[in-house]
Amino acid sequence: MTCSTRLLKLARESMRGPDIIELQIRLQELGYYSEKSNGIYTETTEQAVKKFQKAKRLKSDGVVGPITWTELDMNSSRFFRTERVYDAPSIIIDIDRRVLVFVADSLMKIYPAAVGRPSLPTPLGNWTIVNKALNPGGPFGVRWMRLSIPWGGYGIHGTNNPKSIGKAVSHGCVRLYNEDVIEVYDRTPVGTPVSIIGKAYNNRVLKLGDSGSDVKEVQRMLRKLKFYRSKLDGEYGPYTEKAVKDFQIQKSIPADGIIGLSTLTALQRAFADLYK
Repeated sequence: MTCSTRLLKLARESMRGPDIIELQIRLQELGYYSEKSNGIYTETTEQAVKKFQKAKRLKSDGVVGPITWTELDMNSSRFFRTERVYDAPSIIIDIDRRVLVFVADSLMKIYPAAVGRPSLPTPLGNWTIVNKALNPGGPFGVRWMRLSIPWGGYGIHGTNNPKSIGKAVSHGCVRLYNEDVIEVYDRTPVGTPVSIIGKAYNNRVLKLGDSGSDVKEVQRMLRKLKFYRSKLDGEYGPYTEKAVKDFQIQKSIPADGIIGLSTLTALQRAFADLYK
């Protein structure tokens, strides 16, 4: 079971997780789902999703991806009400040091964390906490906080495997010891900013002539997807540009050979699909 980079849909082996609980609660709030929020993607959940998608003039396929999540976000009030904040907290996650840093006016505390493995990295960038859940259980431990990353169900959560803390072993989520995630959860309202920093992708637009570890990461994903067959040198040369264009053509993205947000999102999702 993974907690990140996944589309929610009906499957032979039922999908489970706190992101599905969140989906069901949102659909309940909007009047599309009336059963218990059990965190299992059932046929009833699929039908509720299809009704919501049809009402919002989306593709009514019962698959919950970034577009459906965005529409749910725009139509939901429960998950975006502002909680009372006394000391304006913020969170920094350093994936290289594998720590979570909680910062408030009168407090700064560092917690050891597990982060995404190299094949399924934790996405760098500036995000926010958009949902919180108590006691999701299993691999999610005792607390769950979903991040606003648009292409998957990434979150900060506890764990049932404390030996993993301090390692790069997750599917992209950030794990804390259960006692630590309780402490962070209690101090972190919905809307808290979360900055994820590290040496991989640094949110710049990549194009011919660029170089760096972010270029190398793009090359690595393209090679796994069989679009790139040259060496991983971190140099955005003609072979990399051609691989990007070929990928963009396959995904119906304007084939300009430039890695911007839409191409990066599609690339990360396609890469993650290899590990489902």
